[in-house]
Amino acid sequence: MPLSGEAIRLMNYIDDVAVTLRRVLATIPSLTQEERARVAEHLLNAKPSAEDVVEALSAR
Repeated sequence: MPLSGEAIRLMNYIDDVAVTLRRVLATIPSLTQEERARVAEHLLNAKPSAEDVVEALSAR
């Protein structure tokens, strides 16, 4: 079954998020330990999270 345009668009958004996360990973070595801790806390508290999205996709 072919994917709808909306599904393809959502997959492209996910690809964009992955690119952003690669940029974040590339920048981490330049951060101090304090900055790393604050960025990590910010990421953990970000809503919605990737887990929230997976849960919504898995819901029936």
